[in-house]
Amino acid sequence: MNWLADPEKLLRELSEHEVAGRLHWFDFDRRRFLQILGGGVLVCVAAPAVPASGQESGKSRGAASELPKDLAAWLHVGADGRVTVFTGKVEIGQNIRTSLSQQVAEELRVPVASIEMVMGDTDRTPYDMGTFGSRTTPTMAPQLRGAAARARELLLDAAAERWKTDRSSLAAEDGKILDRAARRTISYGELTQGKELIRSIEAPALAEAKDWKIAGTSTAKVNGRDFVTGAHRYTSDLSRPGMLHGKVYRPSGFKAKLVSVDISAAEKVPGVRVVRDGDFVGVVAADAFSAEKAVSAIDGKWNVPPQPSDQELFDYLKKNGESGDHGRTQTAGSVGEARARADVKLSSRYTVAYIAHAPLEPRAAVAEWTGEKLTIWTGTQRPFAVKEELAVAFHIPAERVRVLVPDTGSAYGGKHTGDAAVEAARLAKSAGKPVKVVWTREEEFTWAYLRPAGVIEIESGARKDGTVVSWEFHNYNSGPAAIGTPYAIANQKIEFHPVDSPLRQGSYRGLAATANHFARESHMDEIAHALGMDPLELRLRNLKDERLKAVFQAAAEKFGWGKEKPAPGHGFGIAGGVEKGGYVAACAEVAIEGRTRQAAIHRVVQAFECGAVVNPNGLRNQVEGAIVQGIGGALFEAVGFESGRISNPHFSQYRVPRFQDTPQIETVLLDRKDLPSAGAGETPLVALAPAVGNAIFAATGTRLRSLPLAPSGVPAAPA
Repeated sequence: MNWLADPEKLLRELSEHEVAGRLHWFDFDRRRFLQILGGGVLVCVAAPAVPASGQESGKSRGAASELPKDLAAWLHVGADGRVTVFTGKVEIGQNIRTSLSQQVAEELRVPVASIEMVMGDTDRTPYDMGTFGSRTTPTMAPQLRGAAARARELLLDAAAERWKTDRSSLAAEDGKILDRAARRTISYGELTQGKELIRSIEAPALAEAKDWKIAGTSTAKVNGRDFVTGAHRYTSDLSRPGMLHGKVYRPSGFKAKLVSVDISAAEKVPGVRVVRDGDFVGVVAADAFSAEKAVSAIDGKWNVPPQPSDQELFDYLKKNGESGDHGRTQTAGSVGEARARADVKLSSRYTVAYIAHAPLEPRAAVAEWTGEKLTIWTGTQRPFAVKEELAVAFHIPAERVRVLVPDTGSAYGGKHTGDAAVEAARLAKSAGKPVKVVWTREEEFTWAYLRPAGVIEIESGARKDGTVVSWEFHNYNSGPAAIGTPYAIANQKIEFHPVDSPLRQGSYRGLAATANHFARESHMDEIAHALGMDPLELRLRNLKDERLKAVFQAAAEKFGWGKEKPAPGHGFGIAGGVEKGGYVAACAEVAIEGRTRQAAIHRVVQAFECGAVVNPNGLRNQVEGAIVQGIGGALFEAVGFESGRISNPHFSQYRVPRFQDTPQIETVLLDRKDLPSAGAGETPLVALAPAVGNAIFAATGTRLRSLPLAPSGVPAAPA
C-alpha cells in the first residue's frame, strides 16, 4: 500500500476521525420542516464530486468518498428574503461561519447579512463526518456554492415564468432579479412568497475566484458583536426548565478499576442525588456548588496499575513501536547504497512531548430526555459521531438522539468525542430531569485526550553540492500526517510505527504534521550546517515543488534573509513545508537572555498559500493565531505524568503562551486565484517550532532536538 499517496486516509484509519459504520441520513419530517422555514424555495442537491485539495493536477484525492452521500447541501430562500443554509460543520472559532456565508452570498448574489447559517444540528442538517483536517473549505464550501448557484438559476427561471419574458435578459443581483430591458425588479422574497418549489436543475458554472465580489474580501465576522459583548451563549451558559447540575467522581489514576466506594457523606449534602452505575459514579444537585461539595465527599478506593512516567516516555515509545511493513512504509531507491556514497552522513533523534489542547471553553454538555428522545447541547467537532456514540451508549436508535452544537470556544482537534455528553445523559436519565455537566480545568487537562508524544529518528546522506541523496525517517507514535518529505530525494525510506500510548491521545491542530515538520526541518538545517551551506539555499536546491519554493522565497524576502547578520545573542532560523493543500514557510528571530538563557522569539515572518483566499483578514487571523499557539509547543508546553496521574493539570503549572511571549508577527499571504481554496486551520502551525529551533542553534551553537525546546532555558553549547 502506497499510503503516502493518501496519508489522510491512513490517518483516519489510525485516529478517532473515522465514524464507525455507514454514513447516516436521518429523515426530517417535511411538514415540520416547512413549518419551521415557512414558504419559499427549498433547494436540495446531490453531492458533486469536488476536489479534496488544491492540487495543481486538478485530480481529487478520494474526495467523493469523504463527502456526505445522501444530501450535500440544503438551502432555503424564505418569503422574507432571508436565506437559510444548512451544514453539519460547526463553528469553533475558526470563523468558518463567515467564510461559508461569503461563498453562498457570492453565488446567490445576496448580502452576507441576509444569510442565516444553521450548523451542527443533527436533526436539521445533512450528515457530515466532522469539522477537522482543514476539510471545510475544500469540501463543504463547493457544495454550498453549488446549492447557491442552483438556487440563483431557479429564481431566474421563476422570474422569467412570472414575467413571461426571455430568461437571458434577466440578472440576479443584491437579492433581486433584474429585468433591465423592462426596468423592473422583484426581490427573492416577493418571488417565493407563499410558494413551495422543489426542482432539480443542472449545475451551473461557479464564479471564478478572479471574478469574486463578496468572497475574496475581508468580511467582518458574522455575529462578531455577540462574542465581544458576551451576548453569545456557550453550552455552559445554557439552562433548561428544572435543570440540575452534575459532577462525575473521577478515578485516582488512569486505567483504574473501582474497588469500593462510600457515598454516605455525599448523600447527606442537601438536595443531592448520587448515581452509581458500575465504575461510573456521579451526583446531581440544584446548583454547581452543592454538586461539587457532594462529589468531593465521595470516598473510593481504586486499583491503579503500574504505568510509565514522563521520564521513561521516549524509551518506552521506541521499545514498544510496531515494526515491519503493516502498510505504513514507503521506500524509493536504495537508501543504504546512496548513504554509503554520500559526502556527509548524519543521524539524529528528535522527540515530542504530549501537550494538552487547553481550549478556552472546557468540555460541557446539557442533556435532556423527553420520553425516549435524548437531546444534547455540547461543543464538539463531530455532532453526528457524538449522536452515534450516545445511541450506542444507551442502546437506542440513533434517530432518537439529537445533538446541537452552539458556536464553541475553540477545540484545536480536542473535541471529537462526546465525553461530557455521555456523562450528562447518564445523569439526566437517572435524575429524570435535564442535567448540565461542565468540566473543570483540571478535568480538561487530566481526562481529555492529548496530542501524541513521539520519537523520530532520521538518517541522511548528502553530496558536497547540497544534493540530499539518502533519507530514512522513522516516526514512533506521533502519527503519519505530513510524514513524507516534500524534498526531491531519490532514495528514501519512511515508516510510521504505532505504539500503545501510555496516555489517552488523539487529534490536535496539525496532527503529527508539527512533529514531522519539526524533525525534518531541523534535520535539513543540520545538513546545511554540516555542508557549510545557507539553510535556504539547501532547501531550494532540493525542491521541485514551485508552490513550496514560492512561500520560502516570499518569507525570506520579507524577513530580509541573508541581507544582514543577527545581533549578538540573536539567531535567525527558517523552516517550511506543505500539508492539507496549504504551503507554509517561516523565518524566526530568537534572542537568548544572557543570565537565564531563556529563549525569546522577537520576530516571525510567515508566508502562507492555500489557493484562492476567501477572507484575507480571516485567513491572516488564522495564521497569526497558529503562530501564537505554536509558541507554547515549541518552547515550553509539556504534560507531566507519573503513576497514572497528570502532574501539572492547572494553568499555574502548565505554561501556555502569554502576551509577553508574543513576537512581532508579519504575515505574507499568497493569493492564488488560479487554484481551488484549501483549508487553513492547521498548516500555519507547523513551521514555527523548527524555525525557532534552527534560530536557537544559530544564536548559541546548541542543537535542541526535543519539543518543547527550552522550558528551563537553553543549555550552554558543549565545549
